[in-house]
Amino acid sequence: MGLCWSNHPEDDKDSDYETEFAGGNVHVINTVEAWEEKLSEAKSLRRIVIANFSAAWCGPCKMMAPYYRELSEKYPSMVFLVVDVDELADFSTSWEIKATPTFFFLKDGKQIDKLVGANKPELTKKIATLADPLPHLAK
Repeated sequence: MGLCWSNHPEDDKDSDYETEFAGGNVHVINTVEAWEEKLSEAKSLRRIVIANFSAAWCGPCKMMAPYYRELSEKYPSMVFLVVDVDELADFSTSWEIKATPTFFFLKDGKQIDKLVGANKPELTKKIATLADPLPHLAK
């Protein structure tokens, strides 16, 4: 599982975060107001939110970005957000981000699960479980 623990040199901050991390049904959050708006929308629509706290300089984050986009397209009933921990440093600190990527799973604005690290199988499993919480009833 890949983790990034500290910031890289400042010259890496110039990369185009939105191009690399957005797409599909992933919404880039670059203000606290945008975060609150998306959570409010999700709550009113009774949707689960997956929030990816990542960084443009983080190799594991970059590796996960295309996969996260694919998941956002596979599960359109969920809200997929991405937050740049450098752009929203104070906000990220309030979520106690210790490593990137960190994924939070929210329902009605409250954390129901968390995943730290670039672990594709575990991310897939958690999302699939939340998307279909009663798979045994589907038969």
